[in-house]
Amino acid sequence: MEINPVAIRTLRQEKGWTQQHLADACAISLRTVQRVEKEGSASNDTLLGLCAVFEVEQKQLLVLPKPTHEQMQQVSLYQQRILLTVTTLIGGCIGALIMYLVIK
Repeated sequence: MEINPVAIRTLRQEKGWTQQHLADACAISLRTVQRVEKEGSASNDTLLGLCAVFEVEQKQLLVLPKPTHEQMQQVSLYQQRILLTVTTLIGGCIGALIMYLVIK
């Protein structure tokens, strides 16, 4: 898993802990803490241990992948199609209502 190394280091330093203290609190090796703070990579068990020790949710420590430009365009096109469909339906309903009122 990709973890935000800056968040880990910041949380550890706010508590005034050394890397060894954090390793002991999480029941992981010092090398694992060093790797997490340097590279941001950790196993799910390590992530859960860090969350428990720092009393934070996983989403606060995880690095969320950024969508690619192509993915953003696909979402945008999908939303445009939905918007066009909805506005067409609403326009049709309004037009039908106006025709009903005029003919009546």
